[in-house]
Amino acid sequence: MVYVYMGLAIFAEVVGTSALKASNEFTRFWPSVLVVVGYVTAFYMLTLALRTLPVGIAYAFWAGLGIVLVTLIGILVYGEKPDLPAMLGLAMIIGGVVVIQVFSDVSAH
Repeated sequence: MVYVYMGLAIFAEVVGTSALKASNEFTRFWPSVLVVVGYVTAFYMLTLALRTLPVGIAYAFWAGLGIVLVTLIGILVYGEKPDLPAMLGLAMIIGGVVVIQVFSDVSAH
């Protein structure tokens, strides 16, 4: 169940962060509602994942994968174009999450 909670936490955080840009500094109602609902859901699901995962590992997954997914949303929805250093940094984030998941004894296998 911990990976379901983490997946929902990451998804909700990505929705909330993506809606943050669409909210136009909280001047648009429905995107602003999505921001609040997204973050409340994300933090609640993260607390459920913390029943099993250490806080550092859970946060690494949540933040790292959220960064990568929000970047993809930025590319696909908002037409943002990350440069080469940004892409290399994202690749390192993905690599870090993979290393933790595959090699660390503290992640929930």
